[in-house]
Amino acid sequence: MNATMTRRGICAGLAGFGAMTLAACGGPGPVSTASARPTGLPDDLRPVRDAGYDAWVASFRARAQGQGISPSTLNAAFRHAGFLPGVITRDRSQPESSRTLEDYLSIATSDERVSKGRAAYARNRATLNAIEARYGVPANVVCAVWGLESYYGERRGDVSVIAATSTLAYEGRRGEFFEKQLIAALKIIQSGDVSADRMTGSWAGAMGHTQFIPTSYLAYAVDFTGDGRRDIWSEDPSDALASTAAYLQRSGWTPGVKWGGELTGANPGGRVITPQAGGPSFWVTGNFNAIKRYNNSDLYAIGIGHLSDRIAGGGPLRGSFPPDQYGLTKDDRVALQQRLTARGFDTGGADGVLGPKSRAAISDYQRSIGLPVTGEPSPDLLRRLG
Repeated sequence: MNATMTRRGICAGLAGFGAMTLAACGGPGPVSTASARPTGLPDDLRPVRDAGYDAWVASFRARAQGQGISPSTLNAAFRHAGFLPGVITRDRSQPESSRTLEDYLSIATSDERVSKGRAAYARNRATLNAIEARYGVPANVVCAVWGLESYYGERRGDVSVIAATSTLAYEGRRGEFFEKQLIAALKIIQSGDVSADRMTGSWAGAMGHTQFIPTSYLAYAVDFTGDGRRDIWSEDPSDALASTAAYLQRSGWTPGVKWGGELTGANPGGRVITPQAGGPSFWVTGNFNAIKRYNNSDLYAIGIGHLSDRIAGGGPLRGSFPPDQYGLTKDDRVALQQRLTARGFDTGGADGVLGPKSRAAISDYQRSIGLPVTGEPSPDLLRRLG
C-alpha cells in the first residue's frame, strides 16, 4: 500500500473499461495488426503508435531487468500492449467528487445491486462462509466489496493492465507511482499467477473481481483454491474474495464486531458521523476504518457497510435526506427523470441521481420548448413536465 495513494485512489468513482510488439532481441518492434484484447473496447482504449511511448518502453526495459524482470517476461507482457490515449484522457478529466451520501447510496445500494448481491451471496455461500471462517471477515461484507467494485464480477474491466500502467507511467503526472504498478504487474506475470493477455482490468490498472492494484495484489492476494495461482481474474471468484478478506484482516478487522450502522436511538458506544448535513447519522467502529483502508472515503465505507447489511436481509435506511440545492427530494428527482423519459428525453434511468445524461436530457427539453438552456433541474421544471 502506497502511503499517499490508496488502493483505489488511482481511479475515481464506483466500479469496469494491433499493438506495439517487442522483438526477441529486446528492441521495439512494429505495430501489429493483431490484438489479443477484447473487441468491445472503445477505440481510444486500443493501442496506437506513439514514438515517445516506444522510446520510453525501450528505456524502461533496462530498469525492469534491474529489478529482476526477465527479457522473456517483458517480451510476453508488451507483445500486445501499447500506448492508450483514452487512459490519459480519463486520467486528466477525473472530476472532483461532490456527490452527496444520498446520491452515493442511491447507486451503491440500489435495489438491483441489493438483489444481485443476495443472489451472489446465495450462489457462493459455502465459499464465502469458508473465507469468513479463515479470515474473520463477515461473508456479507466481502460480498459487498465484490458488489461495489465489479458488480459481483460483471464489470471487471477489459483493458490490458500492462498497457494502462505503462501509458500512465510514460505520461508522467504520476509516473513514479505507475511505474511501481507496472513493475508489480510484471512480477505477477513472471510468477505464473496469470498470463499477460489475461491480466486485464480498469483503465487505471485495478484488476479482477475486487479491483486490486498490482502492488496490493503482491502484498495481499492469496491462493484460496490451492491450485498454485492467486487468480483474481478467473470466472471463479474464490481467490479474489479471499484476497479481499485477507486485505481487510491485515487492515485491522476485528472479528465479531460490526462496522457500525445507522444511529436510530441511543449511541451504542461508537464514534458518530453525519456525512450529509440534515441526513442520517451513523455510529462506526474500528472496522469502519478497516474498510477505509480499501478506499479512503467515508461514503465508500458506509456504502460497503450498508450494502452488506442489505445483503444479509436488512432494510433501507430509516432516516431521510433533506431536499437538494434545487429544492428537490429524491422522489422529485426520480419523477423528473421518469417524465423526461416519457417525453422522449433519455436520462439513462430513474434513480434520482442527476448525472450527465439527466442533465443533457434537461438541456434538450429546455431547448425544445424555448427555455434558457441550463441543464439544471427545478421545481418549476418538474411542474412543467406535469
